[in-house]
Amino acid sequence: MKVRVNPFAKLLGFLWVFSVLALGGVTLAQDGHSNSPGTGPDPQIYQACVKKGIDFLINRGQLPDGSFSPEAGVGITGIAVFALLQHGLPVDHPAIRSGLGYIERYIQPDGGIYSPDSFYKNYETCIAIMCLQAANKDGRYQDVIARAERFAKDIQWDESEDISPSDYAYGGAGYGRHRRPDLSNTAFLIDALKSLGRGPDDPAIQKALIFVSRCQNLETEHNTTPFANKNPDGGFYYTWAAGGESMAGKTPTGGLRSYGSMTYAGLKSMIYAGVKADDPRVQAAKRWIAEHYDLESNPGLGQQGLYYYYHTFAKTMSALGEPYFVDASGKRHDWRAELVAALVKRQREDGSWINMADRWMEGDPNLVTAYALLALACCRPENGSGTSQ
Repeated sequence: MKVRVNPFAKLLGFLWVFSVLALGGVTLAQDGHSNSPGTGPDPQIYQACVKKGIDFLINRGQLPDGSFSPEAGVGITGIAVFALLQHGLPVDHPAIRSGLGYIERYIQPDGGIYSPDSFYKNYETCIAIMCLQAANKDGRYQDVIARAERFAKDIQWDESEDISPSDYAYGGAGYGRHRRPDLSNTAFLIDALKSLGRGPDDPAIQKALIFVSRCQNLETEHNTTPFANKNPDGGFYYTWAAGGESMAGKTPTGGLRSYGSMTYAGLKSMIYAGVKADDPRVQAAKRWIAEHYDLESNPGLGQQGLYYYYHTFAKTMSALGEPYFVDASGKRHDWRAELVAALVKRQREDGSWINMADRWMEGDPNLVTAYALLALACCRPENGSGTSQ
């Protein structure tokens, strides 16, 4: 039986799916982390969990035309196919082949890859870039990816929009051209560029870093926005634009509350942009994470956006490159083992995951299962064991 999703989710759901995505983000090719003896999940438990998730997407989630939840546009198909590729399914696997074929239908004349009349051009294009890059070992998508990269950079807020570096919008990415910039879209742009091998020397990444720094609750030479010193806890929020917005709300003093998914996205983006470990911005973000380390909730938002938080958590921890994370109380966490345990206990009998706090489309098992698999891709056991079919 195929999974169907209420079409009403499209309008409100995408505001979170790709506004907090951040998946981003989602460059889940291994960023690499040093392993120590005894760290990481049990290989058998890990493999069983991953296999059940893959089986769900292939056998119950995917429609005959290769899509996943197509009423939400092309984005969820891109996330799901990318997740399957991250776990070793080959490009010629029927599920991958048909999923890629569906994505190819949305390649636009301007180079973007998005649904017609989409409000989410940046997100959908960046998702497609990462997905197609993962399937591009033989170079079949080289030209398509190059055009998509140009499109994504063209809609970044910079000199091409008559925006100067002194403008607080500079370097940010929004849903599309002339859409207000936000940290989620900007982090997602950085993820897509990183998947292509772009590094700190890429001008678009450095421009994006300027915007990312301005979304941190920390006043520095890099952040002189009006919100910088109102809630100086070192975490991150969604955007300063249009009066400022945090999904976690405002403080009594008018500051924007930091929350988990954006703080991890902000820290990850800084690492990808080459900000060093001793930089005050990185140190402040790590302190916030240490004070709010949690795998039972998305800090600041409870159960809302929990599975996006899981995959952003995993990517950021992987980018930090350490097998353990020490919280503010001094407790050392084997984050890979803990995250796998959190996902295993939440996996349903049919192999899927779902969030009963159905905000931002996390009531869609296709989306949430893809999020979970992307998180698991960063948690492979020390021997590298995974599941491929």
